Order: sequence, then C-alpha cells, then structure tokens
Amino acid sequence: MTDDRTRPDSGGAGCSDSGGELPVVIATIFRTNDGTGIHTHIRQLCDYLAERDVTAVVVTPVSGTRIAAYFVFAPRLLLQFISKPASVVWYRYWHERFLRSALRRCLSSLDDCVVYAQGPIEAHAALRARRGEHQRVIMAVHFRASQADEHAEPGRELRPRGAVFRGIRNFERRVIPQVDGMVYVSQWARNALLSWLPEASEVPSAVIGNFVKGISYKGDQARRADLVSTGKLELRKNHSFVLQVLAEAKRAGRRYTLDIFGEGPERGELLKQARALNLDEQVQFCGFRSDVRSTLPGYRAYVHAASAETSSLAIIEAMAAGLPIVAANIGPIGELCDEGAEARFWSLDDPAEAARTLIELLDSESQCAEAAQAAKARFSRDFDAEVIGPRLWSFLQGAKSAVVRSA
Repeated sequence: MTDDRTRPDSGGAGCSDSGGELPVVIATIFRTNDGTGIHTHIRQLCDYLAERDVTAVVVTPVSGTRIAAYFVFAPRLLLQFISKPASVVWYRYWHERFLRSALRRCLSSLDDCVVYAQGPIEAHAALRARRGEHQRVIMAVHFRASQADEHAEPGRELRPRGAVFRGIRNFERRVIPQVDGMVYVSQWARNALLSWLPEASEVPSAVIGNFVKGISYKGDQARRADLVSTGKLELRKNHSFVLQVLAEAKRAGRRYTLDIFGEGPERGELLKQARALNLDEQVQFCGFRSDVRSTLPGYRAYVHAASAETSSLAIIEAMAAGLPIVAANIGPIGELCDEGAEARFWSLDDPAEAARTLIELLDSESQCAEAAQAAKARFSRDFDAEVIGPRLWSFLQGAKSAVVRSA
C-alpha cells in the first residue's frame, strides 16, 4: 500500500486522523514539481513530519481533478496577451476555487486538524472549506507586504495602486484577520505586512524562519567552480548584476567561474548578456536540478543579488554547505547572516565596488575559511531542521489552544 502521509496531490487520500497529534493539511496553489522557496519550505516540513510519523498531506488545486483543472487554467496563457491584470484575476479565482474543492474532499474525512495555508488565497479556500473551528487554519507569510506588491514588481502584471492591485489588498484585509494563526518567515515580513494591515497584529503569530536539513559531507568535494547562485531566473533575482560583477572582476585580473542553477523567463537575456560580456567560458547555466544541495560544497562562495526577498532558503542552504555568503543587505537578509562573519554585503548600485568586495574575500584564504566556519555555525544554531522544525510544529499544534500573540 502507498504511504500518502506526505504525498503531494493526493486529494482525499492520506487524510486520516493520526491519534494524539493533529494531522496537518498543507494547502498551496502551486504545483509540487518546482524549485521555489515555498516548495522547499513545504518539502522540508513534510520530511520533518514524516520522520516523526505525523500525518501530513499536501493539497493543491489539481488534487484529484488534474484534467479538469488544466482546461480551466490554460486560458490564462491567452489572457496574458490580452490583459495582464485580467490574467491575474483569472489565476487567483480559479486556483482558489479548485483548491477549495480539493480541501473540502480532504477535510471531510478529518476531525480536528491543522490546515497550513501557504498564503492568503490558500487561507481563504481553507476557511470556506473547513467543517468547523476545530479545523484550524494557520497561514504562512512568504510574501512581501502583500501579494499585490509582488504582482506589481517591474516587468510583471499589475500597475501599482491600480484596480486589481487594490482588489487584492482588500481581499487580504478581509481574509487575514480571520485565520487562527500566522507564521512569518522573517521579522521583516511581519513588519512589512503590519505596515499596511495593522489589524493583522491581533492574529496569534510567531516569527519562525525557514529551515532545511543539514548537508552530509564525505571528505573533500571536488571543486565545481568558484561561485554558485541558485534561484528562478527572473528580474527580482537580479542575476544580471552578478554577471556585471564578474565582468568587473575580470577587468581587475580575477577570472572567477560561476554556476547558476534555476530556470525562468530571463534565461535568454542572461545568456545574451554573458556572451556580450565575454563570460561564456566562465558562466554555466545549469538549469533546474532537484539535487542542487548536494553540489553546494563544491564551491568557494555563494553569491546572491536579489533586489527583494521575504527570506532566502537559497542562502540558508548555502550556509548549510559551509559557504561564505556575498549578498546585498536588503529586506530580511540581515536576519540570516552578518557582515564580517558569515557574509560580505555588496551594493547593488555599483558592480565595480561589488567586485572589490568579492575579490577581497576570495583573495584571502583565511577570510574564506573563517566565513565558512561561521556559516556552518550559524546554520546549526538558527536554521537546522532539528532546531527550527520543532518550533514550527509546536506552533501549528499549539495554535489550537494557548498561543501568545506577538508583541
């Protein structure tokens, strides 16, 4: 018999009571075969719960209705050419509706449980699908301020303060105060949400960062390249800046090699840029790999140039591998690593100055070694699944009774 306790897309399968501890239903509008931070967050939680024999099931809009869902979701591709705001409305409406239906099927076979919703759309679906308040809805805050803000980033679908932007914020204003608890993945994420939605402070909450399992080492790993970067190839991840930094370092006499893991809409432009900067032989676009964690110890440092984040599982995984971090001190990054210890912070405004920051680190074996040790220690203290997993699990379980509201 197949074990569905942590099986994604199982719909009603696997939704059985686990006895003393509340079973967890993880609700997400994303499909399961992707490499975003939310996917990693879900996988790590599922792994943690599976090791403790806790019932957990991931429910998505296509759980049990995959063919029908695809027929409904496909028209969005056409809508994107006609009206990007309309495509956002279509995407959100139908994903919520199909997820709500899948959750109803799952929750009908459960008594007390926790629905861990991965955003406001998922929380709304769960609130409408649950059979009563004994089925708690806890929402994770992975987004920056509001999902409207993410859709209004440069190059994306919405105009800031436009009608659809305002509609998404009004939707969140209605939904978020109704949930039974919230998990913020960073203090920065909490502050960003409360800056425009202060009533969210009335919801029981906790700031619990992302976590991953530690990486096992088997002796010295063969060097793959000098630098590594992971993440979706999209504008806000800002891989273009990293290429500019490498070009500046090359002018200064340092020929660093770089592996970039990930796929996305900017791949073509990045390839053109790498050729234009004569970096073809230094930069390798490795695509998406599910086993990227196992490759990380084969690099000298991890480079990160994102212009906006809520947290960064990529940085956390790099520290798990004992890599020094070079990143911009934006948003929550300063909560993950410290300048002069695990990290060196570079400015995103000046590639030449950023190149000097990188060269100073890599030219010093002692600095690299000290930063690597600091990264390992910081990971073990603040981001290891064995340390943070129990905190998240305790909150998900404890939110059903006495939860201290965040100050």
